[in-house]
Amino acid sequence: MTIPKSTASILFVADVIGKPGYDILAAYLPSLKKKYAVDLCIVNGENGEKGKGTTENLVKKYRTLGVDVITGGNHSWTFASFRRYLDQSNWVLRPANYPDEAPGKGAAVFQSASGLAIGVLNLQGRAFMYPIDCPFKRGMEEIDRLLTQTKIIIVDVHAEATAEKMALGWHFDGKASAVIGTHTHVQTADERILPKGTAYISDAGMTGPNDSVIGLEVDVAIKRFISGIPEFYQMATSNNRLNGVVITVDGATGRAQNIERINLP
Repeated sequence: MTIPKSTASILFVADVIGKPGYDILAAYLPSLKKKYAVDLCIVNGENGEKGKGTTENLVKKYRTLGVDVITGGNHSWTFASFRRYLDQSNWVLRPANYPDEAPGKGAAVFQSASGLAIGVLNLQGRAFMYPIDCPFKRGMEEIDRLLTQTKIIIVDVHAEATAEKMALGWHFDGKASAVIGTHTHVQTADERILPKGTAYISDAGMTGPNDSVIGLEVDVAIKRFISGIPEFYQMATSNNRLNGVVITVDGATGRAQNIERINLP
């Protein structure tokens, strides 16, 4: 029988952008998992297919690399075929505060090889985004449900506004083990442990082409801002980096002990 560890080490890899993001994830994931004795690897994969959206084939490729859970966001819905896969998958999540009629689920409990039960919750903000269900209310409902199964709960908050992410961090302090912001693709330097034991960072960053405008080719992004009209999305390819965080959690209490930013190479 596997005896559960007393602490959990969770690796969260920030928004993976297209093939450049996949390539650097493949290059660094084995060594990261070994270095931090990772119990669960979570990847935000909503931008994996050429920079916007993802596919069944791609998330299965992430799985072969050693990824345990995929979280999503507003681009989870880009490809209709992937929406169908969301209903079939037990390890790919979409934001829980979309209406119940949306495909897939937003929270689940995963069993690590070391015997730890770890809950993962995916939420989406509403500030400057779609007017979906309240992430504060729906998030707390989901956390309370997960707490009946485990004390270790990791929350991916996919949102535009830093203030909304911070407010959710404080709202869930002492309930969730970690609240990790995603979506803006710019890693913030505000990682901390909140007073009641929740690890927090406003944005874990982006895994993919760093010489870009949040993944978009620089010249295309500048043209869009100057002209004010849409341009064909052209993903950048240069200077790949892997962003994310590693969180250490007390398995008995669910309180975070440490949060460390990852920015490689």
